[in-house]
Amino acid sequence: MEMSLIGASPVKFSQLGNNNNNNSIPMIICSSSTKSRIGFCQITKCPNVSLRVATRSISISHSQHAASINASEDNAISKPKDGVKLYVGLPMNSVSDCHSINHSRAISAGLRALKLLGVEGVELPIWWGVAEKEAMGKYQWSGYLTLVDMIQKAGLKLHVTLCFHGCKQENIHLPKWVSEIGESEPDIFFADRSGKRYKDCLSFGVDDLPVFHGKTAMNVYQGFVESFKTSFSPFMGFTITGITIGMGPDGELRYPSQQDQNKNKIGLGAGEFQCYDQNMMNNLKKHSENHGNPNWGLSGPHDAPSYNQHPIINTFFKEEGSWQTPYGDFFLSWYSTQLVSHADKILSMAASSFSDTPVILSGKLPLIYSWYRTRSHPAEVAAGFCNTVNRYEEIIKVFHKNSCRMILPGMDLLDEQEPNELCSSPEMLLEEIRDGCRRNGVEVCGQNLEIAGSSESFEQIRKNLVGGNGIEVFVYQRMGAQFFSPENFPSFSAFVRRIKELELELDSDDLGGNGRDSVVFVPGKNLKMQAA
Repeated sequence: MEMSLIGASPVKFSQLGNNNNNNSIPMIICSSSTKSRIGFCQITKCPNVSLRVATRSISISHSQHAASINASEDNAISKPKDGVKLYVGLPMNSVSDCHSINHSRAISAGLRALKLLGVEGVELPIWWGVAEKEAMGKYQWSGYLTLVDMIQKAGLKLHVTLCFHGCKQENIHLPKWVSEIGESEPDIFFADRSGKRYKDCLSFGVDDLPVFHGKTAMNVYQGFVESFKTSFSPFMGFTITGITIGMGPDGELRYPSQQDQNKNKIGLGAGEFQCYDQNMMNNLKKHSENHGNPNWGLSGPHDAPSYNQHPIINTFFKEEGSWQTPYGDFFLSWYSTQLVSHADKILSMAASSFSDTPVILSGKLPLIYSWYRTRSHPAEVAAGFCNTVNRYEEIIKVFHKNSCRMILPGMDLLDEQEPNELCSSPEMLLEEIRDGCRRNGVEVCGQNLEIAGSSESFEQIRKNLVGGNGIEVFVYQRMGAQFFSPENFPSFSAFVRRIKELELELDSDDLGGNGRDSVVFVPGKNLKMQAA
C-alpha cells in the first residue's frame, strides 16, 4: 500500500515540535471512522515505504472524498455522558493585542484533536488589556469573535474566562488607559510595606472609588462585562456555557502576597501583606477609628515577615505570636473582610449582568497550601484567607449567595511530593474547602497546576473527580507545546480514556485499507497522511 505524506505551511505553537531525533517526528493521529480514535506516536524514516511528498492546502483530501470534521458528524463523540465534563484551556495569548489569532492553524488542528478525543470543550481567556486596550469604553472583540466562531464550528463547547489582570509571562498588561491613570494615581495598585506596586491588577481599595474618569473599578468591570454579553449573545448557552469572572492576581480571589517571589522557585517565605496603597490604608484607618483604636490603623503589622523570611521564627506568625493578640485579630479580620467584600461586589455584579442568560457563572480560588500544617497558616493569611477564623466559610457563602461555581486548582497535587520544610498539604486544604462547599451547596470545578503531569498526578486528578466528589467540570491547563509533547499527550489521552471510557487505542487497522480515513497532525510541521 502506498501512503501519501502531504505537507502544508508551517503550523506551530511557541516552541512546539522541538525534537532532537532527526529520524522521527511526533504526530497526533486521528481516525474519522465511526468509532473515532486518537493516539500519539512517532513516524520514523523507513526506506522500504513508498512516500510521495506534495505541498497542499490545509484541507484534508482523499482519493474518494474529503475527510472533514464538523459538529454534526461528531455529535456522538462529544456528547457528554453522566459524569465529569472535560475542558482544555487554550493558549493564554490566543488572541494578540492587534486582534489577530496567534498560531491559528495549530489551534484549529488542536481543536479537531480534542473533538476526536471526546473532550467536551475548551476554555478561553479573554483579556481586559486586549479587548479594551486603548480607551475606556472602546471595545474590540473581533479576534475573540473569530476564535469563538472557530470553536463553534469545531463542535466544541466553550468556557470563557474574563481576565481583569495582566500576565507578565505572556506580556499581557492591563489596558493602556488604566496604566496611564496609574502613572498619576499609583494608589490604584496594590503596594507592599516597602511601597513596591503590583501593577497586574487593581487594588480592592478602588472598588468603589471614582478614579477612572469618574467611574469606579466596579463600574468599568461592569462596562466590560455588559459589552462582552452583547457582542457574544449569539453564542450564549449554545457554544458558551460557562463564564469565569477574574477577581484578582492571575484571576484568583486573593491578594498578590507573593509578588516578589519567583513562581518557578520554591521558597520558604509566606509572602507579605498588600495593604499599603493609600486607599487601603484610608480604609484601615477608618475601620480602626470605628473600632475605638485609632493607632491600630496607622500601618500594617510591624513584625510581619518579609517575602522570603521564614514565617514562623521570630515574626508575627510564630507560635504565640502577634497574630493571636487583640491587634492581630483586628488586623487579620479587616484584611480578610476586604477580600470577602471584593468577592461579593464582583460576583454580584456579574450575576446581575448574566441573570438573563443560560450560562453558568464561576470564580476561582487559589490553593495556597504552603505552611498549611502550622497553626497560623501564614501563606493563606497573607493572601487574605484568615483561616484561623474559618474565613473560607465566609467566601463560600458569597459564592452560594450569587449562585456561582467555585473553581479550585491543584487537583493534581500530592502531599508526598511537597518539600517537608514548607509544612504543606495541598490535599488537606483542598478537602477542607470542598467540605465547606458541600455544606453550603456550592458546586466545585477542578483544575490542575502542572501542565506536563506525571502518571501519579493524572491518577490524583482522577481520584478527585470520580465517586461522590460532585465535580461536573474539570479544565486541564493548558494547550501548547507541553500539552502536545510526546511526554504529556499520551498520558492525557489515557486520562481522558479512563474518565470518559472511550476506546482510544490506535491499532494497525486505523492505517490499513479497510475504508477508514486517517488524519495525521504533526505539531510544528502540519504534515498529513492519507491512504492511497
